[in-house]
Amino acid sequence: MRASHMPSALPTLLLLCPAGAFVTLPPLRAAHVAPRPAAVHAKAGGGLRLLEWIPSQKLLVGTAKFTWTTLWKTMISELAPQSPDGEYVRPAPQRGSGARWPANKPMVAGRYHVYVGNPCPWCHRVSITLALRGLEGAVGLTRLANDPERASRGGWCFDDSAPDPLVGAADLKAVYDAVTPGGAYEGRCTAPLLVDLQDGEIISNESADIIRMLNEFDEPAGSSAATVDLYPAELAAAIDETNAWTYELVNNGVYRCGFATQQAAYEAAERDVHAGLRRCEEALAGSRFLCGSRVSEADVRLLPTVVRFDGVYAPFFRCGRYQVRSDYPRLQRWCGEMLRLTGPGLFDLDDARRGYYRDLFPLNPGGIVPAGPSPADLGWPSGGEAVAERDESAFARKRVAVEAAE
Repeated sequence: MRASHMPSALPTLLLLCPAGAFVTLPPLRAAHVAPRPAAVHAKAGGGLRLLEWIPSQKLLVGTAKFTWTTLWKTMISELAPQSPDGEYVRPAPQRGSGARWPANKPMVAGRYHVYVGNPCPWCHRVSITLALRGLEGAVGLTRLANDPERASRGGWCFDDSAPDPLVGAADLKAVYDAVTPGGAYEGRCTAPLLVDLQDGEIISNESADIIRMLNEFDEPAGSSAATVDLYPAELAAAIDETNAWTYELVNNGVYRCGFATQQAAYEAAERDVHAGLRRCEEALAGSRFLCGSRVSEADVRLLPTVVRFDGVYAPFFRCGRYQVRSDYPRLQRWCGEMLRLTGPGLFDLDDARRGYYRDLFPLNPGGIVPAGPSPADLGWPSGGEAVAERDESAFARKRVAVEAAE
């Protein structure tokens, strides 16, 4: 029987079944065909029934794969720069201050402001640092909305519930323009962004620099957390070494998995991710935190990736061969303790999951968002537990005392 004479349901079956599944059968008499339920007669909606007018399935499938793959690689390259081998290459930081608080910027409460977005792990570092050091009242913070259709560049914009305190901007691009001489910023409009509200200047948009600088920022007297030190001098070398490999293997490793455009690049990145998580697991075998018995900057930098791993990165970036809650018990214990120390309200997993699955549309063109797992599924502490169990012995303290106001 020629393809043009086949019943309309068979082209779909030909796409779904291997060639060997079909055998030649003698024709059936009409009297031998049992009546079918009415539901079977209903035509399925959608579809162009291309095989009914394109003679070659091979041509159709080959053309569709070539076209889709070409468009996909083009979109991924715009979203995430690629090496010739299909490896994701993160753009170099655009600004930095050498990871020291600028000498010409007095540490005055209310003068400085950071812009952060919930889905972003680099922003999460900043909000964790503010929480651990008790700086929420001294350094302002605005949570950005993530909406690439509203933002004029990038994805960050403002909701009415959290307006821009600098110039009343509609999106982060307008903030960058406002703090750029000439008013026309040309770089990538990334968050986190730390600005000086008084002088209308960018201090930094590099997360590693921002959290290091915020560790030097002395909150006005009166806060019990003002002297928390996340980068003690005696641990500086260990912290820097840990930061280097956790960034390459884990923090950036998950993105190298998700944005790889060739199989070999993906496989190398996936191996790196779990090599990094195993190394974290080993480090936690003999200590409470990554660099000893006190929370440090190394823990701050790792936590955003770990809390997103099972719920976002493992399924979305295809690196879920092993998961934190089932395969890395020490990391799971450490994660719970870190969440209790940082307190509730810093991170919304469901919102982050929606951000990744809906806004990174080249990786999920259908826009369907998975139903879970939830924080409870992951064994995270409840909000009340987090408040009740903050253990101040987990923190190193600065040696320089802050004088109390008289």
